[in-house]
Amino acid sequence: MSTRQRVQSFGRSMADWSERWVPSPFLFAVILTLIAYVAAIALTPDGPYQNIQNWYDGFWTLLTFAMQMVLILVTGYAVADSDFVSSYLDRLAAVPDTNTQAAALVAAVALLFGYFHWGIGLIVGAIFAIFVARAGHERGKTFHYPILCAAGYTSQTIWHVGPSTSAGLLSATDGHPFQDVIGIVPLNESVFTIYAFGIAVLVFVTVVPVLAFLAPDEKDATGIEEYAPELLRGDDPEEAVSDGGTTATANAPRSPADRINDSRAVAYLIGIGMMVYVINYFVNAGGIGEALDLNVFNFTFIALGLFLHKTPAAYMETIRDATEGAAGIILQFPFYAGILGIISNSGLSDLIAEGLLAVATPQTFPVIAWLLGGLMNLFVPSGGGEWGIIGGVVGSAAVELGVAPGKAIVAYGVGDMWTNMFQPFWAIPLLGLTQVRARDILGYTIVVMLVLLPVFAVGLYFLPY
Repeated sequence: MSTRQRVQSFGRSMADWSERWVPSPFLFAVILTLIAYVAAIALTPDGPYQNIQNWYDGFWTLLTFAMQMVLILVTGYAVADSDFVSSYLDRLAAVPDTNTQAAALVAAVALLFGYFHWGIGLIVGAIFAIFVARAGHERGKTFHYPILCAAGYTSQTIWHVGPSTSAGLLSATDGHPFQDVIGIVPLNESVFTIYAFGIAVLVFVTVVPVLAFLAPDEKDATGIEEYAPELLRGDDPEEAVSDGGTTATANAPRSPADRINDSRAVAYLIGIGMMVYVINYFVNAGGIGEALDLNVFNFTFIALGLFLHKTPAAYMETIRDATEGAAGIILQFPFYAGILGIISNSGLSDLIAEGLLAVATPQTFPVIAWLLGGLMNLFVPSGGGEWGIIGGVVGSAAVELGVAPGKAIVAYGVGDMWTNMFQPFWAIPLLGLTQVRARDILGYTIVVMLVLLPVFAVGLYFLPY
């Protein structure tokens, strides 16, 4: 048995285990709530009812943040699903001739887009995997479809050291929950640093070769026709909006409302107004690194989506399609906030911080924060929700040790994105588009996670900040 075959066999075993034993992401949130509740009762003076009160007091505190995360996902989806982006991806898909080239190219494209925007990277990775598989099939080649889909998901190994970092953007936003602990931390102290950029480079030069190595020979490959034959009939991964979202037939009289819905002038006018504000905002603020926060980030991508989809109706239709992938955020973030309420109000956060301080030094703290972030992500598969729970703990420990809060944010973010390769919560939109199962890609992504373990450990410890 070859090394690749052993890896694939290992992946199938891990996928079988995951499918049998790993509960749904929402159940993870419920389980973690119970763990936090029991731990607070056992380790702090607060009793059972007081911790229910702590839970409720925190339950609604992340509503603004939850909406900001929903907007990052759906606005990124809208940009990735536009005809402009898809047309270029379709041309690029014709480049690879072998499975090795195909897997490496999909990973490279997903990582590049994922670095700048995790929502766009996620959807572009899925769409490009389909396009590459389809282009190979049309030329009589069999590109291994599961590894292309796994390569598309690797965008989630780089996003938290890029501009769409949820922890970094939240910490740069005035009034964030941990402002009294770490203050306002602009992006040029977190992801716009040599430290974060070095991690991003390490991810890219590691993940792309790993996917290229894992790609099977064509004789051992299983093509897209075995998983999603309907995608070979020329259909786009998402049904195109051919009528601008209206239901009027071609011969029916169009009402004024229909004409406004399909008006490019309206979309462009709104988009131009939004971009005028954004440009003026950054000019007056002195640069992107100092001023970019969650609100400005989302505002910019709403404007970009309006330009790309050209009419209000077309843009609204795409946003409607994207909201299915945001269901987990909508339901789970109040539970994450409730956990934050228990941890913060009971004093459990102080105990966790003391535990970190007992084993960490200024030099080892980034590695410990990374491992903590990776562990927490298995239970709270959302970078934003996870940061809402442990951000205060990580921040206070960093301040106590004299570690820059921006460095701590990057280290935590690396842990969060690292175990995304084992916890495929954010793969749900990709799985829906590509029509594969989590178990089909999990073996490959777990290998990526294992290979990145020493890479992240060395990088977080030795890279300069």
